[in-house]
Amino acid sequence: MSLISSDRVRAVVGLGVSGVSTAKFLAKQGLDFYVVDSRENPPGLDQVKQFCPAERIFTGGLEHLKNLAVTELFVSPGIALATPILQELAQAGVQMRGDIDLFCDYANAPVIAITGSNAKSTVTTLVNELLLGLGKRSVAGGNLGLPALDCIADDIDFYVLELSSFQLETTHALKADVACLLNVTEDHMDRYDDLYSYQRAKQRIYRGCKAAVCNKQDILTAPLLAQNTPVRAFTKSSPDLKEFGLLKDPDGVWLSKGVKRLFNTEDIKLKGEHNYANVLACLAILDVLELPIEAPEVAQVLATFAGLPHRCETVRELDGVAFINDSKGTNVGATLAALEGLGNKHEKTIHLLVGGVGKGADFSPLAPALAKFVKHLYVFGKDASKIVDIVPEGTSYSEHVELADVMGAVKTQVKQGDIVLFSPACASFDQYKNFEARGDHFVELVNKL
Repeated sequence: MSLISSDRVRAVVGLGVSGVSTAKFLAKQGLDFYVVDSRENPPGLDQVKQFCPAERIFTGGLEHLKNLAVTELFVSPGIALATPILQELAQAGVQMRGDIDLFCDYANAPVIAITGSNAKSTVTTLVNELLLGLGKRSVAGGNLGLPALDCIADDIDFYVLELSSFQLETTHALKADVACLLNVTEDHMDRYDDLYSYQRAKQRIYRGCKAAVCNKQDILTAPLLAQNTPVRAFTKSSPDLKEFGLLKDPDGVWLSKGVKRLFNTEDIKLKGEHNYANVLACLAILDVLELPIEAPEVAQVLATFAGLPHRCETVRELDGVAFINDSKGTNVGATLAALEGLGNKHEKTIHLLVGGVGKGADFSPLAPALAKFVKHLYVFGKDASKIVDIVPEGTSYSEHVELADVMGAVKTQVKQGDIVLFSPACASFDQYKNFEARGDHFVELVNKL
């Protein structure tokens, strides 16, 4: 365990969940720090006042940082490093860190770090469940659930961290025992110049890692590492010798390592090829840690793990129509994965609900999947017109103002055997507080049908 020096002048920038967690942790270590937020009354202010002196709290603008002679900033993930005042301070030699970087100073057990444009919450949660099933003292957090610093404890065998690209930007010394990059598709293009600057942020997860897990079918996840670093790849196709993938035979589809069949997909609660890929990533992580992937406890977890709320969650079946809530599908890649995982290659059965705030994304990669799988497309929300622009000729679609209007139209169109998939490919904040509130509204509307 390395402790950080106490002769630095620190400030926590931004009082979101991770900012409050960072301030609380620094206070617990007996270290002095300032708190600065651009908002007059940020959400975590009252909490921070309980352990930080009032004269060290500055709200209403980040310009306060110029007067504090800071040498080290802990920048919340919601604040872009491209913010002019932060760029100015960085050029003057001020260190830009984040809560994950601070976590690495104090973490006292192996770290499994997971990122990706999609499925990172599912994989993080499932890896943690598998470790717990194997009798390990494991805790999951980071961008999911508990902030990373709140996870630190003396009796931990493994930390399982979900990390966003924003968190990775301010992480310099992760050195994860296993680093996993699941996929890279356009997201947060309102914050990144292009796909490659976003990919570079994601690739930071591999810095100094002891082992890596990547997606063979996504070249943007391929790690550049020293030759002796163990790497496991997963694929939805047939795997090569040391890879994890899917094998098909008369008995069904198998999750496999090389030619060795591990689990029949019939025995796994998660369904859809995209979810099988997620499970394969989890098995690859366990394997590289030399944990027993064929243990009965692993089979038991896979037989019962139903996935996360708002992530391809079956809400109900009504008159032979399945209603699926994928409100967590906040980018094009997530919606593509859902379509490819649930789509019928022989017949269009999906009624797809999309819309919201596009975050500057290019929707055109959706077009081939719309043509292949979608019976009718329902478009709503702020960036509806941008989605309509890419609808392929021959695909039936309609435009709506909000979700309640969409559901009114859906019930007149669906037939037995259809799937109603709510996977918006957009953020929710034009009409909702977050994707959870949006998903809850969808569930409420479905249950009223």
